[in-house]
Amino acid sequence: MKTNESLLNERNQHIPQGPFNTHPIFVEKAEGAIITDVEGKKYIDFAGGIGANNVGHCDKKVLKSIQDQIEKYIHPCFHVVMYEPYVELAKRLNELTPGHFPKKTMFVNSGAEGVENAIKISRHATGRPAIITFEDAFHGRTLLALSLTSKMKPYKFGFGPYAPEIYRMPYAYCYRCAFGLEYPSCEIDCAYFLKEFFHTHISAENVAGLIVEPVLGEGGFVIPPKEYFRILHTICKENGIVFIADEVQTGFGRTAKMFAVEHYEVEPDLIVMAKSIAGGLPLSAVTGKAELMDHPQSGGLGGTFAGNPVACSAALTVLDQFKNLSLLSKAEKIGKKVLEKFREFQERYPVVGDVRGLGAMVGMELVVDRKTKEPATALTKRLINLCREKGLLMISAGTHSNIIRSLMPLVITNNQLDEGLRIIGEVLDEISPP
Repeated sequence: MKTNESLLNERNQHIPQGPFNTHPIFVEKAEGAIITDVEGKKYIDFAGGIGANNVGHCDKKVLKSIQDQIEKYIHPCFHVVMYEPYVELAKRLNELTPGHFPKKTMFVNSGAEGVENAIKISRHATGRPAIITFEDAFHGRTLLALSLTSKMKPYKFGFGPYAPEIYRMPYAYCYRCAFGLEYPSCEIDCAYFLKEFFHTHISAENVAGLIVEPVLGEGGFVIPPKEYFRILHTICKENGIVFIADEVQTGFGRTAKMFAVEHYEVEPDLIVMAKSIAGGLPLSAVTGKAELMDHPQSGGLGGTFAGNPVACSAALTVLDQFKNLSLLSKAEKIGKKVLEKFREFQERYPVVGDVRGLGAMVGMELVVDRKTKEPATALTKRLINLCREKGLLMISAGTHSNIIRSLMPLVITNNQLDEGLRIIGEVLDEISPP
């Protein structure tokens, strides 16, 4: 039997270091919220495939839909001959996504591809070149998506030059306000700053779209004030700018609503979704106003594997399972418990500087000192490694990799959730005694 160590040696021999690995283990089996490695050790999964497994690992009904589909056809390519799962999934997403207007949907393979196609649609429809993005944002690793992404190391370092006509403004990161203000006395200056941005960085007449995550994912699970997106959306609408919501990590129930923008009562012009959309298979979608989506001519959008029928069939079952398993309700209950426990940690351990959450998307920011807010990057990594040794898998987030984020499958049991939180508390006791 091969061990984690022997397989890691093979991995290092045959695979470059660029594709990163958080944990030095190899999975043998995964089900629900439990991962079993090749040595038979079981782990509670708080990482969820970086948010791709909201319905859990190997959901039986999703597996059945995959099996049924591959017995019919696997890849005829939608651009050659069409198939029903693509059309049915588009129809359901058009009905499900926020927005009281006619919508259309297209599919590609990854979150980055979805982002790039949303940008293409925005530019084609407006005839403008510029895109506004945000500090601490993450939108993918392909050239245009990487240009939109904020974090330099390891994502952007050494990969320039980046795509042109990308302009970046501060996000509503209240714990680390770029304007040195405090909510609510700040009166959401960070959102109204967009008007000043048009005078100092790029004129509104040249901006095709503004792309923003309703909650920062890789950027640290940062949750803006509720008014923030309504202000941005209004300014965009006044200036003919396409408002794009990147729901790759927030979407499909993570925040206890199907899409996080629903919390802010905003109807985006375009929504990008991926990760948990297909229960672990590669699929992404762009859903938006029909007049925008129809603007590029035939052949202007797509790709060979875009909207693969197996992934589309899985995604249709994922939508069914959200209703069958009441996953939005479960996300709310999970989030409430995690947020409560993380706040207990904040009261007990000086290293916990901030806690924030929206549904089951909860972050705990670790700092060396609460006054200076110096990021505790090394300690965060140590916490993650020690939790793994005790049977819990987690990943970090944030520009300084100092935020613990909760991405457990929404099917996690109460006992599994409680045990995972207990392990975090036990390790915090070891590395940062109160």
